[in-house]
Parts: sequence; C-alpha cells; structure tokens
Amino acid sequence: MPDTSLTLTEPAKLANAFGNATASDPLPWALWLLACRMVHKAKSLCLARLFRAPGIYLGPRCLVRGSKFMQFGRGVNATSNLWLEAVTAYRDQRFSPHIAIGDGVCFSDGVHISCIERIAIGNHVLLGSHIYISDHNHGLYKGKAQSLPSEPPAHRQLGGGGPVTIGDNVWIGDNVVVLGPANIGSGAILAANSVLRGDVPPGAIVGGIPARILKQFQAATGAWEKA
Repeated sequence: MPDTSLTLTEPAKLANAFGNATASDPLPWALWLLACRMVHKAKSLCLARLFRAPGIYLGPRCLVRGSKFMQFGRGVNATSNLWLEAVTAYRDQRFSPHIAIGDGVCFSDGVHISCIERIAIGNHVLLGSHIYISDHNHGLYKGKAQSLPSEPPAHRQLGGGGPVTIGDNVWIGDNVVVLGPANIGSGAILAANSVLRGDVPPGAIVGGIPARILKQFQAATGAWEKA
C-alpha cells in the first residue's frame, strides 16, 4: 500500500504535522514547507507505482535514472538531491547494472549512487549527506590496458571497481565515499569523511582515509570497544 501520510484522508496526521511545523517555524513559512511536502508526496505516490516502490518518498531535486534496473523495498525516503543512477551505457561501453535498496532506507541530502555492475543496500540503512557510492572508476589503473594520463578523464573507460554490498542497519555518516569492491556488514557504522574500499565486519565502527576499524561491538559486554 502506498504511504498516505500527510494527505487529507488522514486528518489526524495532517493536524499533527501542522502543529509540529508551526511550533518550529513562523506560520507563513510553515505553510509553505507543508505545501511543498504535500506536492512531493503526491509525486511520490505516482512514482511508487512507476518504480514498484511502495511508500517511497522522493523530496525536491531527486534524480533516478535506469529505474528498470533497480529494485526498491518499502518506505524508502530521500530528503532531497538524491542522484541514483544505474548506468547502462557510457560512450561505446554497455552494462547490465543492478541496484537493490531494502526496506526503510533513508537518504539525507545530496547522496550520489552510480552503478554499472551491482550495488545492494540492506534494510533500514541510514545515509547522511553528501555521500558517494560507486562500483566503478573513470579509468583503469591496474592490470592490462590501463588509462593514459593524456586521455581526458571523461573519455576513459568505466571500470576498475567491483560490487558494493551494504548490510542491514548500517549508518553511513556525512561525506563518506564508498568504492567497490566493498562489503559492509550489518550494524556497522562509517564515520563522517571516511573513504572505504574493502570489507567491514558486522557491528564495527570504521573511520579515516583509508577507513580502518576503530571500535567493535561485543555482544558479551553489550558495548562498543576499541579495536
């Protein structure tokens, strides 16, 4: 069923939203914000059917390309400026990408996800602002037929990465970069401004450039302990 919150069919929810908005902002601005949200709600109801994404909410300036190669869970929420792209062709290259997004995934402002192979995001993942997740590079920098410095970056082949898998209940902080191949275990936390490529164990906190394990959750003590 589509998410029908903030619609006139549920006056109690509308009244609650109105009360919350006017409690934190002047009345004219609160009304403007509510009107904008209702417009995006209406748009999202249409996109929910189009993308087969029940309960999806896409805020202002969200861009989804290659939706035929995407799978959405229930209740995906993007605040604003999400750029989600399954790349099927680049210059003379052709790809068969797949993006899978689980239930209850929340995107903050300015998240960019670009896929030519496979990116999977588990259930209830929280992504902060200005995050970049990709399974490829502009250019090849190892192995045979590497890209040349004299070649304009925009003309270089896409590749040189690998699949990205993000488990359930992962929290990714602001300004994080995740480059494939990467496998992030369930319950892990990626600290703000980190750059990650590789594996993160379940229940680990990682940070830095490159990211390294800072803490690990210990079930025996119920605490996050220094690695």
